[in-house]
Amino acid sequence: MKVTLSALDTCESSFTPLVVLELAQDVKEETKEWLKNRIISKKEDGGAQLLFRPLLNKYEKETLENQNLYLVGASKITLLLGAEAMGLVKECNDNTMRAFTYGTRYNFKDFDDDNDDFLTMAECQFIIKHELENLRARDEKMIPGYPQAKLYPGKSLLRRLLTSGLVIQVFPLHDNEALKKLEDTWYTRFALKCQPIDHIRGYFGETIALYFGFLEYFTVALIPMAVIGLPYYLFVWEDYDKYVIFASFNLIWSTVILEVWKRGCANMTYRWGTLVMKRQFEEPRPGFHGVLGINPVTGRKEPLYPSYKRQLRIYLVSLPFVCLCLYFSLYVMMIYFDMEAWALSLHDNSGSEWTSVLLYVPSVIYAVVIEIMNRLYRYAAEFLTSWENHRLESAYQNHLILKVLVFNFLNCFASLFYIAFVLRDMKLLRQSLATLLITSQILNQIMESLLPYWLQRKHHVQVKRKVQALKADIDATLYEQVVLEKEMGTYLGTFDDYLELFLQFGYVSLFSCVYPLAAAFAVLNNFTEVNSDALKMCRVLKRPFSEPSANIGVWQLAFETMSVISVVTNCALIGMSPQVNALFPESKLDLVLIVVAVEHALLALKFILAFAIPDKPRHIQMKLARLEFESLEALKQQFPRKTMN
Repeated sequence: MKVTLSALDTCESSFTPLVVLELAQDVKEETKEWLKNRIISKKEDGGAQLLFRPLLNKYEKETLENQNLYLVGASKITLLLGAEAMGLVKECNDNTMRAFTYGTRYNFKDFDDDNDDFLTMAECQFIIKHELENLRARDEKMIPGYPQAKLYPGKSLLRRLLTSGLVIQVFPLHDNEALKKLEDTWYTRFALKCQPIDHIRGYFGETIALYFGFLEYFTVALIPMAVIGLPYYLFVWEDYDKYVIFASFNLIWSTVILEVWKRGCANMTYRWGTLVMKRQFEEPRPGFHGVLGINPVTGRKEPLYPSYKRQLRIYLVSLPFVCLCLYFSLYVMMIYFDMEAWALSLHDNSGSEWTSVLLYVPSVIYAVVIEIMNRLYRYAAEFLTSWENHRLESAYQNHLILKVLVFNFLNCFASLFYIAFVLRDMKLLRQSLATLLITSQILNQIMESLLPYWLQRKHHVQVKRKVQALKADIDATLYEQVVLEKEMGTYLGTFDDYLELFLQFGYVSLFSCVYPLAAAFAVLNNFTEVNSDALKMCRVLKRPFSEPSANIGVWQLAFETMSVISVVTNCALIGMSPQVNALFPESKLDLVLIVVAVEHALLALKFILAFAIPDKPRHIQMKLARLEFESLEALKQQFPRKTMN
């Protein structure tokens, strides 16, 4: 990143800024000085040994705003030692993947004392974040200047400062030159080509790269479904017995693509080093609170909270609240069916063109209401999950995902199940499915990317005018960049992005035999989704800190569960079709038994396919086994067995 602000010309502070730390406006000077000393002090003195300076010097503070912004960087040796401490995995000269160590740094591919690109910028920023989060209280009993902000040995200083409101935010800076190159190869030139996943990983980290990799893979995997579904939609609309072939292909397809994705994911994450990266010991969440005690595992002082209290909160408050929300969702669904009945009766009475258009209005309104309810429930679910006081971030995320998935599944699909299995109106089912799918896709595109981008562009113009008016004789490129980025929205993770794909997968797979065109609409949406999500990451939101990931986590299980449910729904829909019922005019019991048998056979086929397709390619399995063998051999040499006399 090129730094052009005049204040950086001094030798003392001419480092490359990687991270911005924003303090509250009224933070006391003694607190600032104490924090600065802890950040720049050596490791043996309890510091982070990072580089630190204010964005503005004392002369610029007299004319410019935003005086509590600070830049954080690190020397090359600090970053390399941090990479070793965190267990980052890099490729060696013999093409194997090993945890980086500073002592053996010359054994790693592309390492050179003059090469500053050995660690990606995302990795450097992640290391700085790790060092800041691992600044821990030693002898301090409180944050200097704030007696009410208590400290105890081992407490993370940054997390305490954030929860006390003394630190507003910490975020990584964009590298404008690297970002421009990434944009040119990613989304600015519309073309049907693969995304630069490795470059995305180098700039944003593995978690976001895996999302875009999965989005691209899922879109390509949808193309066969779209191509096959199109003629079914055009030529054999009412012949439900012919849909057996299409539905069977759908069910096999949904299993195969998820298993093949695991293999592709293993290939990528092995190449990136995260597949063999050892998991770090998970620290308590910033919002976790309780009575101060001793962690029996680490021996450190930290808040302790009884598990039974958390369980009481979950089962006595959270669970009833979720059930109440589900009931309300079903109540809104019944209002939607009343609106459908009203629109249908109006059309039957008049039969005019405008009443035929009116038939789609209830579905459109219901689709909008579903999106609003999903977003409102998301805020409530986040509040409840935080109130449950989970110690670990992983536990918090799992409980949040479970709450949101259950509600979103019922809210989005309950009406379709009701139409299919209670009303048994296939025409209304097709109409509702198409309306819900298309409306939700349009709303997501507007709310997630277009509207935030428009607001961000307006803010960018305002910041540019303000900087030019404040001090025209200073090259304030960095100042402008920092002020602009600090006002950007914060990227809250890949949760909403995966949720959108999960619901889309449900629309495509659950009722494929009724509306084969769903896959085609999903493909069209995803082609624009790639570009809108890329725009959102690059120009609308703050750059997020990278997070190492070896897979897409709990979302893999969520997609697999959806594919199992789709087997049951498609078999039931085919069994309900008039053509299939005509084959069993006398005994409906035989029909039910055959449908159940077919459903069990397809489920068995799914599980056989899942078992037959290895999660990792053979060459990856061999490399992982080799690494494990070498680790055991090294352990034996480090702790040789005592010879018997």
